[in-house]
Parts: sequence; C-alpha cells; structure tokens
Amino acid sequence: MVNAEDPRVRLPELRLDELLEELQARIDEARGTRDRVHSLLEAVLSVGRELDLEQVLRSIVEAAAVLVDAEYAALGVIGSGGRTLSAFHTVGVSEERIAEIGPFPRGHGILGEVIRRPEPLRLEKISQHPASYGFPPHHPPMDSFLGVPIRVRDQVFGNLYLTEKRGGAQFDEEDEVVLSTLAVAAGVAIDNARLYEESRLRERWLRANVEITHCLMSGNDRAEALKLIAERAREIMGSALAAVALPVRDTECLTVEIAVGMDARVHRGLVLPLSGTLTGLAFRAAAPVMSDDVRRDRRISPEPPRFQGLGPAVAVPIGTREGGVRGAVLVAREAGRPVFAEQEADMLGGFAAQAAIAMELAERRADAERIAVLQDRDRIARDLHDLAIQRLFATGMTLQSAGRFIEHPEASERVARAVDDLDDTIGIIRSAIFGLRTRAGAAGAGLRARVVRLVGEETPALGFTPGVRMEGLVDTDVPHEIADQIMAVLAEALTNIARHAHADRARVDLTTDGREVCLTVSDNGVGIPPDGRRSGLRNMAERAAQLGGHFEVSGPDGGGTVLRWRVPLPSS
Repeated sequence: MVNAEDPRVRLPELRLDELLEELQARIDEARGTRDRVHSLLEAVLSVGRELDLEQVLRSIVEAAAVLVDAEYAALGVIGSGGRTLSAFHTVGVSEERIAEIGPFPRGHGILGEVIRRPEPLRLEKISQHPASYGFPPHHPPMDSFLGVPIRVRDQVFGNLYLTEKRGGAQFDEEDEVVLSTLAVAAGVAIDNARLYEESRLRERWLRANVEITHCLMSGNDRAEALKLIAERAREIMGSALAAVALPVRDTECLTVEIAVGMDARVHRGLVLPLSGTLTGLAFRAAAPVMSDDVRRDRRISPEPPRFQGLGPAVAVPIGTREGGVRGAVLVAREAGRPVFAEQEADMLGGFAAQAAIAMELAERRADAERIAVLQDRDRIARDLHDLAIQRLFATGMTLQSAGRFIEHPEASERVARAVDDLDDTIGIIRSAIFGLRTRAGAAGAGLRARVVRLVGEETPALGFTPGVRMEGLVDTDVPHEIADQIMAVLAEALTNIARHAHADRARVDLTTDGREVCLTVSDNGVGIPPDGRRSGLRNMAERAAQLGGHFEVSGPDGGGTVLRWRVPLPSS
C-alpha cells in the first residue's frame, strides 16, 4: 500500500502542478499575443480606412494609445525645416488642460531628441535623460516614455510619443515592436491620405483656373478677376486672409488692389515697397516666399501694422521671370495654425502663373479690340476729311461766289450766313476728327504713381517713410485738373510735417468712390500751435473751395494732426 505522505509520491505531484502552471502561463501568453496581434491588425485597418489626413493622424494616435495601454499619446508632425514640429495631435489631455498649458511644443527636449535621431526611444523616467528640461506649468506629470518615428517614403513625417503606461508599468520591448509596426502602417496610410488630398487640391485649383479664365475672357472688369483670384486662393489654401498686389507704374512699389478675409480693410489700398514686404520679395524674386510667422519675420517691416492675429504666410508671384511678373498674391493663416508646406506654395504658384496667362490673353484680346476700334475711328475720320469736309467746303465756295450775283440785300445776307454756318460746321467736324484720332489717357503718368513718387521724394526730409493707402479708381475717376490740386495739397502737407510736426510717423490716404475724392494726411507730431502760421492751410482750403469741396483740420486725442481735403468729382 502506497503512503500519500511518502515524499516520493509528493514530488511528482508538485512537478505536475508546476508544469500545469507553466502551461497555463504559456497559454495565457499565447492568448495575449494573439489578442495583441488582433488588436494591431484592427488598428492597421482602422488607420488605413480613412482618406482625410487630419482624421488619419487622429486615428493613428488613438490606436497607439490603446495598443501600448498608454495614458497619454501624441503625434508630432515635423515642419518643412526638419527641426521643429509644425502640428501636434494629442490624446489623454483635455481641451481645458491644453488651454492652460499654452502653445503646443515645437520639438525641444525629449521630443526634439526623437526628431534629431529618428529611431525608437524608450525611457523609464523622462527627467533622467540629458535632453529633458522639464514641463511647462499645468502640464500633467509624466515619467515613462516611448517614442517612435513615422516614415513616409523614406522621409520622416513625424513621431509618435507615448507616456505613462497604465498600472505604473514600464514600456517594454514588445510595446516598442508593436508601436514600430503601427508606425509602418501609419506611414502608408498618411501617404495615401496625402495623395488623395493632393488630387482633390489639384482638381480645385484646376476649377479655379477655369473660372478665372472664363471671367477674364468674358470681358469682365479686371478688379472682378483679381477679387476672384484672392477669394479662391483663400478658400483652397485654408487661409484667413488673401491679398493681391500689383506694381505701381514707374515706381519701386506695389499697391494692394484686392484683399479679402480677416482685417481686409487694413490691407486694401496699401502702397508697399518691394523691400521689407513678403509680396515685394516674391515679386522681385519671381518665386514663392514663405514665413512661419509673418508678425515676427525680420524680413518684413512692422510698419504699417497689418498682420494682427496672423501667423504662417506665403506670397507667390503672378507670372514667371521669363514671361514677366504682373504682381503677387499673399495668403496668411491665423496665428497657431500649421505653416504652409512647400507643396502648397508650389500649387498656389502654379495657380497664380495660370492666372497670369489668362490675364495676358485677356489683355491681348482687349488690345485687339481696341486696335479694331481705333482703325474704325481712323477710317471714319478719313472719310469725314476726304468726303464730307471737301464737299462742304466746295458747297461753301459755290454759295460764296453765287452771293455776288444776288441783288436782294436780305437774300444776300442769308447766303453769307449759310456760308458762315458751313465754316463752323467744318470746324466742328475737324474737332471731331481730332478727337477720334486722339487716344484717351495720353496725358501722362497716373495719379497713383505721382503720389508714390512724391512721397518717396519727401521721405529724406521727413526722416521716415510715410504709410500710403489708395483705394478706388484714382487714375480713372479723378480728372487731371483735380489731380494737380491733390498733388499740390499733398506736397504742402508733407512739407509742413517735415518742418514743424516733429513726427516719426505719418500716413497718406487717397480714396475715391467715383463721386468725390478725399485726401487725408495724418501724423503723430506736436500738432498745430494756436499762434502758428496758417498760410499753407489757407491755400489748401482755397483750393478745395475753388472745386466746390471743403478742407478740415483736426487734432486727435492721442496727439498729432489730421488734414482732410475733399472735393466732388464731375459727373460723367
């Protein structure tokens, strides 16, 4: 009979229990591995199902947090320079906490370590790494860390950052393998989403080009076509502001003809130099020029202040160096939005180049129509001169010679009057012929260019460059006589600022709505003293009164002087 207390009997039982426990552990491990592989496959399918890039990125970071059981997860998109983050998508941190923390990280510290060395990084405690320099206020505490790069076509697109594995555990090698596998699938999904987004963008740009070409070739006003260019550029680029600037003839300046979107009124009509402006740089280089933050870009002058609330911006030329640059288009996003990618700038540049071609075709068509009209006028003038005038002249000579044979005094007087009327008629026809052969607008440079030149000439005496804004059809609606008076008033005003105002800032505004023209010159100087000379102001007032307008001087509460000279325009 076998004794159960015999050690020789208990030993096999213990070994059997150990084997059963080990077998159960291996079964659990296999089941866990199977479940994890299943979860990984589901995550891969999930991120590959989306085509919208923003949604793809959101799905990736959510799947990463679930796969490695992390409390916090983020996906940082690397900017065009390859050194900082241009976008940051997070999971685990509430919107209220994000607002308290402040701006998203740009890629310093541990985050920058994964950018500089695009390979997996696993840490038990973030603070122990040499690259760590702490967290901003209100940031949740984080210790464990796992970072993995995401590559798209052998280029690092961004990085996955996971922190705080749940249960107080550490990220292990298996977590790293799983996350690296997800990163590979994420790269494919991102590439597909980008290709889809690119195809949709190209389709939208193509439709916009067709729309602008149709607008120009249908004979619509140029301002309407420029507004359409700005509106479509703003919509497709996802921007807060879009502006179109064209060169001022015979000057080194651009004027903002059209502005749409955020604070468009501040930009519309501004006259800007080629240096110190984003549009000027793009116009001069005949190539796209980008800025990560247009408010803090050292290449861009802060005066006049015009980019409040804006951040990333890009300007592209309208046209090419070979075909000639006709202007520049500027688009800007709100501060904190993603910077423009090079591909976006290239697409905008292609759109602007196509718009330039359409503008050239429309101008050539208009020139051809103008030439046809001039040729027709020349034919009419020639016919009037060769046929009508000669016949009238011959009739007048006949009546004049016949008048000598008329004895009745009253009849003779009537014939003489008829001869005089014929002479007057010939003079009227000759004036009409001269008008037909005289091209309109040959009087010289436009008022816009004259104002810009005068401001440039007065800049050395002032010691600074005044801001200039012109709005409306100042070259078309303002007659030459009124334009001369405006130039005289402006010269007097700028001279007074240079001599007496002690100002370091001034602004010139010239606007017209087709019914009246208004010139406003303001400065931040000492103002006009009560006992000061006022002969110059009287001259300005008299010039306005002679044209049926009025002139006023005011001193704002903040100091300085505002001169406003306003006259009506003759009705057409």
